[in-house]
Amino acid sequence: MIPPWTDFGFPVAWLLLAALPLVLIVRVRRRRPATLHASVDRLTPGTATLRVRTRWLPIACRLGCLALLIAAIARPQERSGETRTSTDGIAMQIVMDRSSSMQQPIAAGNTVVSRFDAVKEVLRDFVLGDGEQFEGRPSDMIGLITFAGYAETACPLVRHHEPLVALADAATLATPRTADDGTAIGDALALALARLKKAEDDLAAADDGENGETPEFTINSKAIVLLTDGQNNRGDVSPVDAARLARDWGVTIYAIDIGEQRRRGFGAFFGNEGSQTLRQLAEITGGMYWNASDTEAIREVYEQIDALETTRIESVEYANIEERFPPFAIAALTLLVLEVLLSTFVYRSVA
Repeated sequence: MIPPWTDFGFPVAWLLLAALPLVLIVRVRRRRPATLHASVDRLTPGTATLRVRTRWLPIACRLGCLALLIAAIARPQERSGETRTSTDGIAMQIVMDRSSSMQQPIAAGNTVVSRFDAVKEVLRDFVLGDGEQFEGRPSDMIGLITFAGYAETACPLVRHHEPLVALADAATLATPRTADDGTAIGDALALALARLKKAEDDLAAADDGENGETPEFTINSKAIVLLTDGQNNRGDVSPVDAARLARDWGVTIYAIDIGEQRRRGFGAFFGNEGSQTLRQLAEITGGMYWNASDTEAIREVYEQIDALETTRIESVEYANIEERFPPFAIAALTLLVLEVLLSTFVYRSVA
């Protein structure tokens, strides 16, 4: 049976056990030599008495006493309590375009996939880790907003991310030329901001500061990762207005323009309107803009975001330590007294 204590306050004391054989050797050498008789004729044969057969008891008591004393010096302890992990992390909303144009092909190594599938694949590696490029974001609160003609919460902000990735994989593209299709970037950003604000308020309400304990999770920074291949053409909220609100609430927008750099008409000279808007969203909030023309470029963008948004984790241990050495000390003293009594009154002439 494993004892309730597994910790020792001074474990190096166990090294003293190596000295016990030396105590036995010294004790044996110091034993009084047997009495010599003048003539063997005067010796009478007989069996050894009980006292002679048990003359090892005093030295056994001494060795046991020393072993128990060493155990007491090692200070066995029983710990109770808990270890609390305090995470100063990121609250991040992934805002993913699912409009029909995301069906367009994009390079993925030696093959071709849809932009939508490429985005979902890299999202999975970024959130859960792939063992190579990404370590994952296990300590952050991450949510998922999808949008086409309208925005919806695919997954609320969570710290356990397997359900989020599963919901992202299950997301489907809007049907072309239907009311569901379109690109409501402003509405999607506004919904993401509302979810971030609610999560922040909920955490603040849960931590009223009266218990004196470090909260399990605090929001160090808030970010939105926007992935789209279009320009805003649906919804009630202007993307720029949403970005200004994000700036006021301390939310950074990282805008990723999926697909080839877009150039049409005068856009060939001044730049595409959609790209310009995405750049503006990033600039307003102090974020960054990227154009990602293939899957590898999307991965590189996420790698930069991974480095920009870092999480600090601290573990604080609350433990009640109860010393368990007294029984060993008492047992050692008992054996010491027993050795003295035996050596004085029982084995005086043979010990």
